[in-house]
Amino acid sequence: MLDENLKLETEKLTRSWLRHDTDWLNDYLVAGVEDPRLNLQSIFSRHFLVYALAGKRFEPLMEQEYRFAAALNWFQELGREVADEDELQSILYALRQGADNAEGRTIPRWVVQLFKSLPAEASGVQVPNYVEALLSRSRCDAGKTPPDVDSLNLFARIWSDLLGRIAAEGPNRLKVLEPACGSANDYRFLEAYSLAPLINYTGFDLCESNVRNARERFPAARFEVGNVFEIPAADGAYEVCFVHDLLEHLSPEGLEKAVTELCRVTRRGLCVNFFQMNDMAEHVIRPVDEYHWNTLSLDRMREMFQAQGFAGQVFHIGHFLREKVGAETTHNENAYTFLLQPRRTG
Repeated sequence: MLDENLKLETEKLTRSWLRHDTDWLNDYLVAGVEDPRLNLQSIFSRHFLVYALAGKRFEPLMEQEYRFAAALNWFQELGREVADEDELQSILYALRQGADNAEGRTIPRWVVQLFKSLPAEASGVQVPNYVEALLSRSRCDAGKTPPDVDSLNLFARIWSDLLGRIAAEGPNRLKVLEPACGSANDYRFLEAYSLAPLINYTGFDLCESNVRNARERFPAARFEVGNVFEIPAADGAYEVCFVHDLLEHLSPEGLEKAVTELCRVTRRGLCVNFFQMNDMAEHVIRPVDEYHWNTLSLDRMREMFQAQGFAGQVFHIGHFLREKVGAETTHNENAYTFLLQPRRTG
C-alpha cells in the first residue's frame, strides 16, 4: 500500500498530465530533436532490446546508427538556417570534394569524414550514403529545410528486414516493461522497426488520455493505466525494462519508491534514460506546479540502483557522441543513459 504522501503525489502527477489536450499528447516527444528515429536515447533503448534478443550480432550496424543519428541532428540544425536548396547543393558539392567549407559555411570535420566513409557494410547490410540523400532530396518548406522522410526512415527499413528474419527463427518473445509510456511515444518505433513482434510488451502511464491514444494507435498491444510507485506485477515478472524522462519528475520519496519498484519487477536488465542529470554531489530538487523538474546527481542515482542490486554502464550522451562520432555538440548536455544488470551474488 502507498503511504499518503505518495498517494497525494500520484494525484498531482495525474492532474498535471490530464490537463493536456489529447492531440498535444499524441505529438509530445516524437518530433525534432526528440524524434525517436534520431534521438540517441531512443536508439539506445531499441539497441538494448536487440542486445537482449540477439547478443552482439548486430553491433557493427548499431555503430552505424549512432553516426546516422548524429548526421540527422546536424542536418536538422542546418535545416533551420538554410531555406535555399541551392545552398544544400553547394554543401553537397563541397563534401564530394572532401572540403569542409561551402561558400563560407563551415562543414564539421566529422561530417566530411562520415560522408567519405559511406556507403558502408555493417552486419551484412549495405548502409547507403544518407548524407548525400539528405542534401539531394530534402526540400525547403516555409523558410526551413526538414530532413526528407525517406532518409529519416532509413534505419527503420534496415532493422525491419533484419529483425523480420529473427522473428522467423523462433517463437521466443522477450517480456518487456515500459513505465510512463506516453501515447506510445517509443513503442510506435518498436513497431516501425519490427521489434514489436519479438517482444511481449506492457506499457503503462498515469494519464488515461495517453493510454487511450496508445490503444487507438496500437489496439493489439498492451497499454494500461498504471503507477510506477506501485507496479502490479510479481518480483522479476519482466525480463527487461526501459524508461524515458520519468525519474526527474518525482519527489525524493517518489524517486526512491520508483527505483525500488523498477528493480523489483525486472530480472535481466534496465535501460534508464535521463534528460536532466549532472555529475554533482547531490540532487537539485525543484518542485514545479504539481510535479518536479529535478536535476539528478549521477552518483546518487548510481548508488540508488546499486542498493537494489543493479549496476552497469553509464553513458553521458554528449561525451558518447564526441567519442564515437566526433560530433562536438548535442541538443542536451544533461542527458545520460544507464544500462544496468542485476549484480551476481555469491
